[in-house]
Amino acid sequence: MIAQQIKSAIRDIPDFPKPGIVFKDITPILKDPQLCEAIVNAFAEQLKGTRIDAIAGIESRGFLFGLSLATKLGVPFVPVRKAGKLPFTIKQKAYKLEYGTATIELHTDAFEPGQHILIHDDLLATGGTALAASELIQEMGGIVAGFSFVVGLGFLKGLERISPVCDRVVVLADY
Repeated sequence: MIAQQIKSAIRDIPDFPKPGIVFKDITPILKDPQLCEAIVNAFAEQLKGTRIDAIAGIESRGFLFGLSLATKLGVPFVPVRKAGKLPFTIKQKAYKLEYGTATIELHTDAFEPGQHILIHDDLLATGGTALAASELIQEMGGIVAGFSFVVGLGFLKGLERISPVCDRVVVLADY
């Protein structure tokens, strides 16, 4: 039921950000507070029994539901940001994109070594950013508790890239 509600709200934007790409725009979801609450509740229900000490939300749309889920679960929220966006001491991870590279970073005091960190983003596509976030968290002594995404693009095989890190993956609506 939640998958159908999410899919009904998402709109496709052809040729964005590049020709040939059909962008899944989740912003219409944000106009529906009841659907937003249902999404957070669905994550909480599906993650029941999973040890989660903090939620790491990937910039920027991973912040939208990541913070709400952290609040619901009563755990800290940790922002995973693009390079140059965090003001305190940081640890970085560079990773390859289809064309080029990108860098993400975390504050060095984002969590304590040994804590179980759930990685959250709005969308699972190729899994490159989520994989880089998991590597950064592990390099900092964290344990990946799982991954959660509002939407998954199964045909891009992101699940295959991240599941060796942790097989606890929640995708609420898969295409």
